[in-house]
Amino acid sequence: MNRSLTLRTGQCHVQRYMQPLLGMIEQGKIDPTRIITHRLPLTEAPTGYDLFKNKKDNCEKVVLTP
Repeated sequence: MNRSLTLRTGQCHVQRYMQPLLGMIEQGKIDPTRIITHRLPLTEAPTGYDLFKNKKDNCEKVVLTP
């Protein structure tokens, strides 16, 4: 308090980029599956969360399937 500190945060422009990106995916210009590093059943969600949170096993994206 009273130290002249400035905190700033940013937001992701999801609404701005979502439609153009989805269009590129539909046209085959972008392949988002390349970032998926782990596929797990939904029952292993806690394991997937731990992998992602702690960046274990070079985890970038976990996809859970029911």
